[in-house]
Amino acid sequence: MVKHYRPPGKKKEGNAAKFVTRNHALKQLQISLPLFRKLCILKGVTPREPKKKLGRQTCYHVKDISFLHHEPLLEIHRAIRVHERKIKKAEAKKNIERAKRLREETPKPKIDRIIRQRYPRFVDALGELDDCLTMVHLFAALPATESKKIDVERVHKCRRLAHEWQAYISRTHRLRKTFVSVKGIYYQAEVEGQTITWLTPHSLQQVVSDDVDIPTMLNFLQLYEPLLAFVNFHLYHSINLKYPPMLDPRLEALAADLYALSRYANADNRPAILSSEASQLVESEQVGNKKTEAETENEKSELRLAQLQNQLPSNEPGALMHLVEKAAGDDEEEYDQETRECKNLFRNVKIFLSREVPRESLLLVIPAFGGKVSWEGEGAPFGESDQSITHQIVDRESQGHRFLSREYVQPQWVFDCVNARIILPTESYMVGRIPPPHLSPFVNYDEEGAYVPEYAKTIKHLQAAARKEVLPLPGVEKDLEDPQNLLADGIIDRAEANEAAKRKQKMMILEKQYHEDLKKELQGATYTSAGSTAEKETSTGVIQTAESTNNGQENVDDLTKLMMSRKKRKLLEAMQISNERKQAKNDLIKHRKKKIDEAQNQRS
Repeated sequence: MVKHYRPPGKKKEGNAAKFVTRNHALKQLQISLPLFRKLCILKGVTPREPKKKLGRQTCYHVKDISFLHHEPLLEIHRAIRVHERKIKKAEAKKNIERAKRLREETPKPKIDRIIRQRYPRFVDALGELDDCLTMVHLFAALPATESKKIDVERVHKCRRLAHEWQAYISRTHRLRKTFVSVKGIYYQAEVEGQTITWLTPHSLQQVVSDDVDIPTMLNFLQLYEPLLAFVNFHLYHSINLKYPPMLDPRLEALAADLYALSRYANADNRPAILSSEASQLVESEQVGNKKTEAETENEKSELRLAQLQNQLPSNEPGALMHLVEKAAGDDEEEYDQETRECKNLFRNVKIFLSREVPRESLLLVIPAFGGKVSWEGEGAPFGESDQSITHQIVDRESQGHRFLSREYVQPQWVFDCVNARIILPTESYMVGRIPPPHLSPFVNYDEEGAYVPEYAKTIKHLQAAARKEVLPLPGVEKDLEDPQNLLADGIIDRAEANEAAKRKQKMMILEKQYHEDLKKELQGATYTSAGSTAEKETSTGVIQTAESTNNGQENVDDLTKLMMSRKKRKLLEAMQISNERKQAKNDLIKHRKKKIDEAQNQRS
C-alpha cells in the first residue's frame, strides 16, 4: 500500500481547514482574478463569512474551490487563452489568412450543462428569473458600443428574448401587477405558481456611465441569456407553439417585434401547418420537382406572412380563425379565476395609442388583460379613424382632430385600471388635468397601522360597487356602544371616549338603581327615590370611570409584561417601537397632506 507523503507541520483545524482566502484560491486554481470572478458567477459560488473573521480578506469555502478545480469550463478557458496566443503569433508573422481561420475556430464555452446543474427543475429556473429578466431588458435598451464591449448582436439577442417572454405573458394573460416609477416600469407575473417580478427601463436614450462595472454585468448576461432561452423554449412548447418563432419580416423591419410575436402566439395551429409544409417539400423533392432556393424562400415568406396576418382562405383544412377561437375556448376552461378576471378586464375596450406614449409597455399590458390595441404607423392592426375605438391614449393637450365617439385619457389610466382590476372612471385622467396619485400595487394598505391614501379608499369603494357589494361602516362588526371600540377604530378621539364612558357609567348606575327599586316594590318594602342615590353613586362612578379609562389599559399591559419571559418582553417592546414609528410616519404624511390641501384651497 502506497502511503502519501504529508509535509511536516501543524494540522489545520477550525476556520483554516474550512475556509480559504481569495488569493490562496487564485494560486490553487492558477487563473487570473477576472476569470475567477466569471467562474464564480457562472457556477453560483459566493464568498462565505466565517464565524471567526480572518481579517479583512474575502473567504471562500474549501469545497467550493475544489468544485471549481474540477470544472470543465476552466479547461475551455485555458484552451481559449492558448488559442489567442496562436492568433497573436499569426498576426505577428503577417499571416492574415491563418489568423482569420483561427478566429473562426476559437472554442466557445457552453453554458447548457451549467444551467442543468444549477436548475435541475423548471420551477427552480422560474424562481431565479427576476434578476435574469431585469438584466436582459436592461441590455436590450443599451446602445451598442465597442469601448464597453457591447456588440450589436448581443443587444438584438436580448431584445428578441425579452419580446418572446413578453409575448408569452401577454398571450397567456399571466401579468398581475405593474407600476411606473422613476427607475423604470415594474411588472409582476405569475407563471406555474411562481411570482416573478422584473424591472424594465424607460424607452429613452440610455447612457452607459464609466463607474458601472460592465464586464461583471456581461458575465451575468452570459448566464442569463441561455437561461431565458431555455425558459422560453419550455413555455412556448407548453402552449403548443414552435420555438424559436418565425416572424413577419415586414413587422420586424418596422420594429414591431412584440406585435409580431403576439400575432404568432395567437395562431395555435402554426406547428401543424409548418410540419405539413415541411412534409410537402420533402415529397416534392422525392418526386423530382426541383425548385430553386430563391423560389422556396419566397414561398416560405409568403406562407409565413399569411399565417401571421390571418389571411389563409377559409376552405383550407385547419383555417386559422376557426382554430384560434377553438383554442381560446379550450384555454378558458384551464384558466383559474384570477386569470379569467385578468383576461376579461379590457374585453370590451379598443384602444389606440398616439405616437408620444410609451408604446412597447402598453402593447404588453393591454393585450395581457384582454384588450385590443393599435398604434400610429405602418403595420398597425387598425387605423386612428376606426369608429369602434373606445379609448385613445394621448399625452399632449393639443390634438389635431378629436372623435366624439371615444375618450381621450392619459397613459396612467391603463396602469391604474390594471392594478385595481376594474375600469376606472376617466374624468380624472382626461387630457390637461393632473391625474390622481399613481399608487403602488406592491403596498398592502389593509395591514394594521398602514397609511391609506384617499384615492386608495376611492378605488376600494369602486371595487365594491363593481362587485355589487356594500362596504360595512367602521365599527359595525363591534359593539358601537363601547367607547373603547370606537376609540380603537378611530371614530372618536380620547376626550370624546371619556365623555361617552361617563354617560355610559351614569346610565348603568341609573339602570341598576331602577331594578333594585322594582325588587323592593314587589316585596312591599319602602324605597328611596332614584335621584339622590343615583347622584351620589354617579359622582363616585364618574371618578372611578375616569380613572379606569386612563389607567385600566396600562395596568393590563404591566401585568402582561410581568407574566412574560425576558425574551418575549423584549420582542413585545420591539413591536411597540415599530408600531410607534409607523404611527409617527403616518401622522407626518397626514400633516403634509393637510398642508398641501390648505395651500391648494388658498390658491383657489
